[in-house]
Amino acid sequence: MDLFSTNVMTGVVNSLQTPPSFLVDRFFPADQTEQSEEIHFDVENDVMGLAPFVSPVVEGKVMSNVGFTTKTFKPAYVKPKNVWDNSRPLKRYKGEQIGGSLAPADRQRLILADYLMQHITLIRRRKEWMAAEVLRTGKVTISGELYQTVVVDFGRDAALDETGNWANVATALPLDDLQDWADLIAEKSGSEAHDVVMDIATWKKFRNNDQVKQRLKDQRPLTISPTIAQEAAFQTGGNFMGAVDGFNIWVYSGRYKDDAGAIQKILPDGTVLLVGQLLGVKAYGAILDEAAGYQALPYFSKSWIENDPPRRFVMTQSAPLLVPYRPNASLAAAITLS
Repeated sequence: MDLFSTNVMTGVVNSLQTPPSFLVDRFFPADQTEQSEEIHFDVENDVMGLAPFVSPVVEGKVMSNVGFTTKTFKPAYVKPKNVWDNSRPLKRYKGEQIGGSLAPADRQRLILADYLMQHITLIRRRKEWMAAEVLRTGKVTISGELYQTVVVDFGRDAALDETGNWANVATALPLDDLQDWADLIAEKSGSEAHDVVMDIATWKKFRNNDQVKQRLKDQRPLTISPTIAQEAAFQTGGNFMGAVDGFNIWVYSGRYKDDAGAIQKILPDGTVLLVGQLLGVKAYGAILDEAAGYQALPYFSKSWIENDPPRRFVMTQSAPLLVPYRPNASLAAAITLS
């Protein structure tokens, strides 16, 4: 069996444990694939009117169709690639006993899995970054090498970009803010919003706030459960810290390394996201590669040899876009912390 055949490599990709991606998994759970290099998505116009009153003896009033707007986007590719080191299968693999206990073919399989795991990790982290941008701004900016910068604007209402001041834990009213923001989402989209996502710095202010602590104190005699935990977030991605006033509180700590090698937070300090029925999807354009059958796939891995100089390449391709079909079902607030 050819270790580098498309079928074998696809099997390896599908069998690997993938890194956590809380924002993608929770708010963009479905996949959308198209046999086109463009991604199409429909945005339905809001229905905000009232059914008209008429006499029972007259005709019903003809209403105009709600309609929708179809948007098209040609996604950029993400395609991490490695050069295969032909000498590596002859060297001890990480964790292997000194002197070696594996055959070169076994090491070759492990090295291939390492490369593909690295590709999947990079692509999933890119999708997580895109999900954060969509939730924070209602749009995402796509730019890259030989790709003209494009801003994909999903048309979220500007009123859903909010601010708050939680600096003073004695006077700030974060629960009132959450209720007001949830009411605004309901007004703009008709969606109920229960999921609250905040960064660690904002969580520290929230959990120490007098209004929050008093509400928890009031809840305990009523055996209302769960209540907000006091522990610090301890795992990358989203940590569920409990519920208060019907809001599920998540603390988020995802990070990535930028092009300059600096570690950046996916959610900047002072970020609160409130999310309802977003109808988010992971949309994929077709892979323009004959070996992929021009299919839209979340991941397509391939390998090939160049003869001069002789070397093997391993690459994984994807053409993703994170799409909120109901963009007004999310709100982002920039919080003053000090």
